[in-house]
Amino acid sequence: MNAATISTVSPTGAMAQAWARPLQHLSRFDQRALLGLRRWRAPWVTTVMRALTHSGDAGSWLVVGGLLACRGRRGRRQARRLAVATGIAAGVAQLLKHAISRPRPSDKLEGFVALAENPDAFSFPSGHAAAAFAAATVLGGDGSAVGPVMALHALGISLSRVYLGAHYPVDVAAGALLGIGAGLTARAALDA
Repeated sequence: MNAATISTVSPTGAMAQAWARPLQHLSRFDQRALLGLRRWRAPWVTTVMRALTHSGDAGSWLVVGGLLACRGRRGRRQARRLAVATGIAAGVAQLLKHAISRPRPSDKLEGFVALAENPDAFSFPSGHAAAAFAAATVLGGDGSAVGPVMALHALGISLSRVYLGAHYPVDVAAGALLGIGAGLTARAALDA
């Protein structure tokens, strides 16, 4: 066998080629969905979305944890779960952001202006969505009315990140999955 008959496509190169088309379609969907949300922009909606985004900041989760810790033994258990779950979600999200290095929409799309300050340079996955769904998973699993409220809150935070132009829809979907995984991990580790 001579060198001319040996394929120059490596196994990893073939895999990259196989994924190229689906990733291009996903990227186009992401951009269309993000840009499509611009038609919903209105001052009052922007105010609500900014409030939702801020309710998903790290400081907000610290306040929630502190309030829970003041509510007796059950509250302290919930505060520990919340701290572990949001810590895992935020840590893994940051590792993935730096490993994947997907630029924010305002850095990639020409002429696109975000309505929110970006906490870092990378978009995938959404740390806000990851922490919100981690919190919803650990605080909503006790069969109380808190579960649906936390799930709606997490959805609102995630939607706000796309509406404000900080993330693409796939970023928040990945963040949500990461957060659910972090929440389940925290529950399993702390309830064992």
